[in-house]
Amino acid sequence: MSEQADIIIVGAGPAGIFCALELLESGYAGHIVMVEKGLPIEDRSCPKKKAGSCVGCQSCRITTGFSGAGAFSDGKLSLSCEVGGDLPKLIGADRAQQTIDEVDGIYLRFGADDHVEGVGAAGAVADIRRRAIAAGLQLVDCPIRHLGTERAQEIYRSIERHLIDAGVDMRFSAACTDVIIEDGMCLGIVCEDREGSREVRGPITIVATGRRGADWFDRLCREHGIGHEPGPVDVGVRVEVRNEVMENVNNVLYESKLIGYPKPFKNKVRTFCQNPGGFVSQENYDGGLAVVNGHSYKDLKSPNTNLAILCSMNFREPFDQPIAYAQKVGELTNMLGAGHILVQRFGDILDGKRTWQKELMQGNVRPTLPDCIAGDITSAMPYRAMTNIINFMLAVDKVVPGFASHETLLYSPELKFYSNRVKMDDAFTTSVRGLFVLGDSSGWTRGLMMSSVMGHLMGARLAAEA
Repeated sequence: MSEQADIIIVGAGPAGIFCALELLESGYAGHIVMVEKGLPIEDRSCPKKKAGSCVGCQSCRITTGFSGAGAFSDGKLSLSCEVGGDLPKLIGADRAQQTIDEVDGIYLRFGADDHVEGVGAAGAVADIRRRAIAAGLQLVDCPIRHLGTERAQEIYRSIERHLIDAGVDMRFSAACTDVIIEDGMCLGIVCEDREGSREVRGPITIVATGRRGADWFDRLCREHGIGHEPGPVDVGVRVEVRNEVMENVNNVLYESKLIGYPKPFKNKVRTFCQNPGGFVSQENYDGGLAVVNGHSYKDLKSPNTNLAILCSMNFREPFDQPIAYAQKVGELTNMLGAGHILVQRFGDILDGKRTWQKELMQGNVRPTLPDCIAGDITSAMPYRAMTNIINFMLAVDKVVPGFASHETLLYSPELKFYSNRVKMDDAFTTSVRGLFVLGDSSGWTRGLMMSSVMGHLMGARLAAEA
C-alpha cells in the first residue's frame, strides 16, 4: 500500500511539532503527514502508577507519543543558547538566541508560565560562581522557564489539538521502519501500523525521532550512506540529595549547570536536568533497557532534589558505535538490579561496599523511586566514567556543601543517547536530497528548547521554498 504526502514528519517530539507549527503559521497549505510510534498525549499514562513497578510496555509511554519525552520530563526550557547542544556552532549564536526568543513566545502562547527562574539575583550568583571557580568548575547560569511535568502535558495537549484542527494528518501507533532512498534522493518512508506495512511517499521527509530513535537512525545512516560522523555519548548517574543541601542553588538559579574536567582523565563532566523537590523516574527503551531520569512537578513536591551527572565519552577510530557501548553499560547495570534501576549511597562507593536495601531507609535521603534496588553500581559502570563522576562530585561539594555526603544517593544507569552527528549545512541540508534530520536525532541538539528551535527554523525554510 502506498500513499502521497507533501511533507512527511517522522516523530512527534518538539522538533517535529515546531516544524509543523511554523509551516502552518507561515500559511503552508500542503498535505503534512506526521508519523508517531506512540500514542496521542491524552492516552499517555504510565501503568506504573497503578502497578507500583514498571510493566515493560512494548513502547514506553514515558518516552514515546506526542511531544516525545517532553510530556513526562520536568519540562524546563533553557532560554540561553549556551545550553542545549551544538546547534549555535552550526547556525550562529545570534541566530540561535533570536530563535529561542521566538519559540519561547510560542510556548507562552500555548499556556507556559510567564515566570522565569534563575534571574534577578546577580550577587548570589556571583558567590556561587566564585566557589565554582575555586573548585575548578564552570558555572553556566541559564534562565529557565519551568513548565512542570503536569503543565507540560497540558501545553502539548493544546498544541496537538491545534495541529490536528489545522489539518495535520497525525498517524499514531505508526512506527517508521525505513526511509526510501533512490539515486541519492529520499522519496518517503515505510511504516508499520495496525493495518500492516505501507509506504508514504513525498518530496520532503523529516526525521525527528529524538534520543528514543537514536539507535534506529544510526542504523539507517549506515545502511543508506547518510553522511554522518561519530558523536559523544553520555554515561552517568542520577544523584538525589535533600532539598536543604541544594536550597541556596535552587532558590538562586533553580537549575545549576556545572561543568568540569576532573583528573586524571579530564573527560567533560556536567550536571543536567536538576529537579528541586522532584522525583526520580524510570524510562524504558527498546529491548527492555531501563534507564533513570527525573521529573519535577509544579505543585507536587518531594523533600529531595535530583539531578544527573553525565560523563561525555568520545571515541576515536576504529570504534564507531558509541550508542551500542552505552547500551551495554545499561544492560549490565540492569542485570545487577534484576531489571530495576540500581541505587547506591555515595559513602558506600567510597568505602568499597554495596548498599543494602535496609540502609536506604535509615538515612535522611529516602529514595523517591519506589522500586529501585540497592546494590553496587560500580560493578557495572566503566572505571573511567565512575572515577570522573566521583572526582566531579567531590568538586561540587566545595560549591554545594553536603552534596557528596555519605548518604547521597546515586542511581544508575543514566544514559543519554544521541545519534551520530548528521553532516549538514546551516540550512539543515543533508547528503541526501529531500531528507532532513532535526532535534536530538540529528546529534546537534540536546533538550526541549533547542529541538524546538531547530524544528521552527526548518518549518520557516520549507514554507519559504513552497
